[in-house]
Amino acid sequence: MPTIYNILQATALDKVDAKVLLAHLIDKHLDWPKSSLISRDKDSLPQALVDDWLDLEKKRLLGQPVAYLIGKKEFFNVELTVAPGVLIPRPETELLVELVIDFLDMAKGCQIAAPKVLDLGTGSGAIGLAIAKNLPHCQVTCVDVSTDALDIAQKNAALLDLKTVKFHQGSWFDGIADQFDVIVSNPPYIPAGDEHLSMGDLRFEPSSALTDDQDGLSAYRQIFQQAPAHLNAGGLILVEHGYDQSEAVCQLLTSCKFVDIKAHLDLAGIKRAASAKLS
Repeated sequence: MPTIYNILQATALDKVDAKVLLAHLIDKHLDWPKSSLISRDKDSLPQALVDDWLDLEKKRLLGQPVAYLIGKKEFFNVELTVAPGVLIPRPETELLVELVIDFLDMAKGCQIAAPKVLDLGTGSGAIGLAIAKNLPHCQVTCVDVSTDALDIAQKNAALLDLKTVKFHQGSWFDGIADQFDVIVSNPPYIPAGDEHLSMGDLRFEPSSALTDDQDGLSAYRQIFQQAPAHLNAGGLILVEHGYDQSEAVCQLLTSCKFVDIKAHLDLAGIKRAASAKLS
């Protein structure tokens, strides 16, 4: 029977991807510890596991994302269920969670006992649920136009035992009446026709979560124009954007009369997010 060692030697997959898939299958089929990829790499594997491996290997070689194949993704110390109906959370998006936590930690001195956070275009719930998990005193509302995405986000909330998070189906602020201390979003920002849409994992992710089918800035225009009606005085608006969109996004914030506009760098030193406040 094949072993972990045999599989890793023979596969054409990237070794990191192969090990993630194998770890998933070991957890599914065997009562082995996580260290088994090393400690039991010469032990024989059951045929059911091998058959599942061959299926996942084939799908990955065709380009299907690892996160979809195993049905989960780690994000800011939480594990999220993911599926083709939602964007796969990226490490760079964790910057938004960090910035919200920093802002609300400082806001404690302003007597905001239960800050209200709105996550627009929540997808799997990554941003909103990570905030709720790390700041249990927050009142988080997650919004998405996709009912499929909201189903996944609600499932993730249940798995994380986040019973107080609210969910709302709608496009951006449609049907939202409340005021918030923070509005955060990772909207679709890839311009129509961008070559990246036909490359890598993006080929399999929902187009509506990636591109606005316009210039990549239409979502920001809508959000920034409507946000003042839903943001408390001194409140924070925070968005992720593309690697080359910082100047354009900051200009849009300026035109919508926001103040204290800042660009934020991701771990690669790229301007990846923009924040501003309502005066």
